[in-house]
Amino acid sequence: MTHSPDDRAAANRRQVLYWRLLGRIFDPDEQPTLESASMAVVEDLGLPAALLDPSVSVDTVVQRFPEVADELRGLLVDTGPKPEAEAGTDAEANPEAEAGTEAEAGSTGGPYQPGEAEVRRAALVSKLLLNVFATGAGPVTASQLAGWQADAGWFEQALGSAPGELRRQGTGLGPTLAGIEGDLVRRMRLREVLADPTLARQLTPSMSLIEQLLRDKSNLSGVALANAKALIRRFVDEVAEVLRTQVAQTSVGSIDRSVPPKRVYRNLDLDRTIWQNLTNWSPEDERLYVDRLYYRQTARKTTPSRLIVVVDQSGSMVDSMVNCTILASIFAGLPKVDVHLIAYDTRALDLTPWVHDPFEVLLRTNLGGGNDGPLAMAMARPKIVEPRNTVMVWISDFYEFGRSQPLFDGIEAVHRSGVRFIPVGSVSSSGQQSVNPWFRQRLKDLGTPVVSGHIRKLVFELKSFLT
Repeated sequence: MTHSPDDRAAANRRQVLYWRLLGRIFDPDEQPTLESASMAVVEDLGLPAALLDPSVSVDTVVQRFPEVADELRGLLVDTGPKPEAEAGTDAEANPEAEAGTEAEAGSTGGPYQPGEAEVRRAALVSKLLLNVFATGAGPVTASQLAGWQADAGWFEQALGSAPGELRRQGTGLGPTLAGIEGDLVRRMRLREVLADPTLARQLTPSMSLIEQLLRDKSNLSGVALANAKALIRRFVDEVAEVLRTQVAQTSVGSIDRSVPPKRVYRNLDLDRTIWQNLTNWSPEDERLYVDRLYYRQTARKTTPSRLIVVVDQSGSMVDSMVNCTILASIFAGLPKVDVHLIAYDTRALDLTPWVHDPFEVLLRTNLGGGNDGPLAMAMARPKIVEPRNTVMVWISDFYEFGRSQPLFDGIEAVHRSGVRFIPVGSVSSSGQQSVNPWFRQRLKDLGTPVVSGHIRKLVFELKSFLT
């Protein structure tokens, strides 16, 4: 296919914008030639010059130019060009429409040519990528972190997600965004920010920020500690709302066939009723006479269950610690579910008295240290009263510093007793976690493979057993 001069010009203009983008990401110093050429392209498109300024937030651009907001949402959902065959079919099917489009494009204020639209798209994409990925170096203020989080939210919307969704769920670029966010939090003088209520209010809770707060909480006091607790509480409430929705949407236990169906209209099995009464069809009347109604069985098996959650609180498992603490509190609110919670590193701590309040649980944890799984198992095993009605969830990367066999022996004994043992390598938002391969293979051989990936997997496993 021969490209027109306009197509080649559009391609060159896109290249200018992307070369400038790459240059600014890898070297913050301006390249005068690329800057002036990019400015000319942006002005020719009728877009604000602020798109080229990395110090101007996307929020500011949108506030000044509201029409840009709709263009940014979903901007990166479908980046592929229209297939030539499809484009040709459209033109053949409606040649007058094609001619009309050309005429309109040539008029003042008419729609952009396809090539022009791609140049405009490149300018908007460049703004998002520059603001999200060119984070520089050195100390970060609370307002800078909040600004980056807002820009990252626009980037997530461009990918078709809600602000913060990718960073929580770990899909697509989620782990990369979470990593950048974590780096910004580490570069922030957090104690100074927390001591200033105005700056503290600018912070947006995130997993990276909560990890820093949990690690540093023993060094905080007064106003700083109060602000830290408020941020943790906000984050816990936000994550809990998401997890409650997932628990509510997950399919529950199996149908209890021993319970007769309730004969109410909402349980009427219309398809089965019609099928079973087809012999009563009257051709003369053209009517189906029903002499028996059939109903669906909806009662589900519910047995009193005990859930024992054991969480490795060493530094590598902070994401899992936060998620599982909140998840345990949600299941603790279900009827007939008795939830116990144990956290461990080189010590084991029974947090069951606070299991209904994940905020209080997190304040009592100490992130870091090594792993002593056998110590945690010694605390957990006496909690098993009826093995067949007990599920034990063990969340860890299973790196035991030379004590792997004793912990595995304890796990094997629990499993053989009839307890439903669920080893979990990760229930993090990203779903990524290194698991000791020695344990992974032996747990698989035992018939209890490690559950890893998104937290929804664990929600499904638990709800199918407990309800």
